[in-house]
Amino acid sequence: MMKTERIYKIVFASVYPLYLKKVVSKGRTKEELDSVIFWLTGYNKATLQKQIDLKNDFETFFAEAPALNSNASKITGVICGYRVEEIEDKLIQKMRYLDKLIDELAKGKTMEKILRK
Repeated sequence: MMKTERIYKIVFASVYPLYLKKVVSKGRTKEELDSVIFWLTGYNKATLQKQIDLKNDFETFFAEAPALNSNASKITGVICGYRVEEIEDKLIQKMRYLDKLIDELAKGKTMEKILRK
């Protein structure tokens, strides 16, 4: 199995608590985290919880996402040493978009800036 295929198979439900711990430790809330995820993916509270309950991997999580936000392309910068706007693998790019938004949340950016308003 290629390295990228292993990344696709990471279970979203196993990473979500890590996202939550990261943002809460920096004074942000679960509601803000969920808002960021909703904005990027089009999920809502019920459909996000279903993804977590089904223990879907990231490949399925993004494949079943109602709609990637049309402003996702405005997410730029470096995450894990890669410029998100230059990542060619579309699934990994979406995963890194999410990572970047969560980093911005943890770093204290305003929700307006994070959601590219």
